Amino acid sequence: MTPVVQMSGVTKVYRSGSSVRTVEVHALSGIDLTVQQAEYVALMGPSGSGKSTLMHIIGLLDTPTEGEYNLGGQPVRGLNEGQLARIRNQRVGFVFQAFFLLPRLTALHNVALPLVYRGVSTPERLKRARQALESVNLGDRLDHLPSELSGGQKQRVALARALVQEPDLLLADEPTGNLDSKSSDEIMGLFDALHRQGKTILMVTHDPDLGARAQRIVRLRDGRVVDGGMA
Repeated sequence: MTPVVQMSGVTKVYRSGSSVRTVEVHALSGIDLTVQQAEYVALMGPSGSGKSTLMHIIGLLDTPTEGEYNLGGQPVRGLNEGQLARIRNQRVGFVFQAFFLLPRLTALHNVALPLVYRGVSTPERLKRARQALESVNLGDRLDHLPSELSGGQKQRVALARALVQEPDLLLADEPTGNLDSKSSDEIMGLFDALHRQGKTILMVTHDPDLGARAQRIVRLRDGRVVDGGMA
């Protein structure tokens, strides 16, 4: 079975300064990481360990300086921005701490938005958006604006927006960071259910209680995987 994520020797170096004096920051140094289909993985580590950089590369929001990365068996080296965006839209679903919902769109239209970029017809994308919202228990909030929703409901809309794409990989970046404990439990219950349904989930978190709910914990320190990198 082809891994969803397969990385070998991935390095990320940020350079700044002038031609006279260049400053290099090594955010990632030789990352080896495999995530199999239907795995639930928590990515953990202290601030500055490289978690966010690694997640951005996995989600095709950034590219490695060196090393090999295959997403679902497809090498991403050498792909241009348009190609990366197309693969990202087709294969990766994102859930962020800050929700990133468009304030003037209803829950239904926020969820349907990614399908616009795929050229899905209006009736079909609204149908699929409705189904996604119902799957996260928000079938009664289709016409509500983000301002009319609680924090937990906003995150469920964001989760439905990720799921409507039927992605190979669901990436969650501190998905409960802006939620109270009750809403956090509800969101994590949804992730648990998605895992049982066979979804591949990679979650960035600093919370050991959330990390313990995952099938495997990958720990980073100083831009390196120090534990749990291989399935």
